[in-house]
Amino acid sequence: MRILLQRVSRASVTVESETTGAIGSGLLAYVGVASTDTLEDVDYLSEKLSTIRLFPDHRGRFDQSVTDVAGSVLIVSQFTLYADTKRGRRPRFSDAASPDVAEPLIQALTDRLHAGGLHIESGRFGTMMEVNAVNDGPVNIMLDSADRYPRQKS
Repeated sequence: MRILLQRVSRASVTVESETTGAIGSGLLAYVGVASTDTLEDVDYLSEKLSTIRLFPDHRGRFDQSVTDVAGSVLIVSQFTLYADTKRGRRPRFSDAASPDVAEPLIQALTDRLHAGGLHIESGRFGTMMEVNAVNDGPVNIMLDSADRYPRQKS
């Protein structure tokens, strides 16, 4: 599972002229699910997202999490985070999970973050979405549940 985080001063998502989610200060989270992902990936990334320190303290250092600053999270499903661009000009998405696998895992992530006390808004899974955001910084961070496994030395 991959999450592209953007620290935002505000963000919203619209589907067919209807705003399905909008936040003020917080994190815009584009979430991609791999075909091999499980609830263990959700658990790892929900904890990581809620505690990663991307907000400045009084000295301007990244020392506060979205939880610390009482920020919100806007979750947008994004299968294109699993694009394979190694060959040719057209990306392949064979590593991305099918909708019947991805949707429940994204919902589980949303539920865990909400249960942890965060205000959560979201797009609508499987639809064309228009996302508007004011990136604060800019700050963009990639989280990947594969990072929880130690890398093998070559």
